[in-house]
Amino acid sequence: SRYYREVLPGEIVKISRHDVQTLDVVRRPEGDPSAFCIFEYVYFARPDSIFEGQMVYSVRRRCGQQLAIEAPVEADLVSTVPESATPAALGYAEKCGLPYVEVLCKNRYVGRTFIQPNMRLRQLGVAKKFGVLSDNFKGKRVVIIDDSIVRGNTISPIIKLLRESGAREVHIRVASPPIRFPCYMGINIPTKEELIANRPEFHDLANYIGADSVVYLSVEGLVSSVQESIKARRDSNPKTQKSLLGKLGHCTACLTGDYPVELEW
Repeated sequence: SRYYREVLPGEIVKISRHDVQTLDVVRRPEGDPSAFCIFEYVYFARPDSIFEGQMVYSVRRRCGQQLAIEAPVEADLVSTVPESATPAALGYAEKCGLPYVEVLCKNRYVGRTFIQPNMRLRQLGVAKKFGVLSDNFKGKRVVIIDDSIVRGNTISPIIKLLRESGAREVHIRVASPPIRFPCYMGINIPTKEELIANRPEFHDLANYIGADSVVYLSVEGLVSSVQESIKARRDSNPKTQKSLLGKLGHCTACLTGDYPVELEW
C-alpha cells in the first residue's frame, strides 16, 4: 500500500522508481522551531488542504470558535462574506448558539477583489460580486465573520449594502489578527502604509468602515487554534517521530513583526 505524507520543513527527499527515501532533515540554525506560514491557515490555502496533519477547514472552524470566546456580541444571526470565512462563521455561530444564515450570494463570474490593481476597481468589484438575500436579515442584528481585513475598503461597501437592505446592526468579527508588517518570505502583502492596521483610521475602525463594532482574533487565539490539535496528536501518539518533526513553530511575522530569520538589508 502507498503511504503519502507531507514533506517536512528542511527535509530532503529522494524519489526513485523503487522507493521514496528521506536523505536528511536540515535543522533550522540553533535548533529554532520551524516557521510554517500561519497565514496559509487563515487565508491562502484551500480549505481541504492538509498541513501538519490537520485540515485547514478544521483550523478555520476553531478560529471562529475562539473568536466567539474572545469577542461575543448580542445579535440575531451569524453570517459571512462568501465564502472563504464560512468555516470560521460556522464555528462562531456554533459557539455562540446563534443561527448561521446566508446574507449574501456570490456572483460566480467575478475574480477576487484583493488582487484588483486599484481601489476603485476593488470597490466596483464588490458591487458586482454579491447579491443580497434581504429576507434573511431584514430588521435583524447581524454578525459578519471575515477571514481578514487587509485594507478595509472591501468590507465597507458590503456593510453599506447590508444596511441599505434592512440590517438593523452590522458587527464585524475577524477570524485573524490585524496584518501590520510586510512579509519578506515571498507573500506580496500591501505596503505598510496601505495596511489598515497601520493607519490612523484603525483607532476607530468601526466608524471608518460603517460597522457597529469590529473585533479581531488575538495572535494567541490564532496560534492556539492552529497548534491545539498538532500538540494533542503528538502527545497522544508514542510513534510520532518527534526527532524528525523538530520543535513546533509558526511564522507570525506579518502580525507581530517577529521574523523567523535575521533580515539583511
